[in-house]
Amino acid sequence: MRPRPDTPLPGQESVWSYPRPAVAEPTSAHIVIRHAGRRVADTRNAVRTLETSHPPTYYIPVRDISADMLRPAGGGSFCEWKGVALYWDVVIDDFVLPRVGWSYPSPTPNFQSLRDHIAFYAAPFDQCSVDGEIVTPQAGDFYGGWITSRLAGPFKGGPGTQGW
Repeated sequence: MRPRPDTPLPGQESVWSYPRPAVAEPTSAHIVIRHAGRRVADTRNAVRTLETSHPPTYYIPVRDISADMLRPAGGGSFCEWKGVALYWDVVIDDFVLPRVGWSYPSPTPNFQSLRDHIAFYAAPFDQCSVDGEIVTPQAGDFYGGWITSRLAGPFKGGPGTQGW
């Protein structure tokens, strides 16, 4: 059953106006990830993916991520639109955030802009922000969307939303 979309307030986007299948688009939003007092990533050159009922997922160019903090995590998954994903750990000193990032080294034709970019779940980090606003992670342990006040929901990911 499809839920009733929230009415967007001025300046908000409704995730219910996002397309299905998903799309990828460049964004100049300032994306920052911090953890344990360190900057993990900082960019104004991200690509965001948009899909009906989901908050955006931000893919950060590898060049804008602290390379010394990245480690391949092994394993993978498959997205019907983007292709085969590989996973990444973030390592800060002796502390490991396992499988918190993912990338598409050989994305499908419609998602070529994701090549050489990595997306991250927001929940494991101390702070993830979009244009200075601290994000709320998308609910659940599968999706990687970042929720800000600029979005109107409801958002897929929580209990009872699997069929949306």
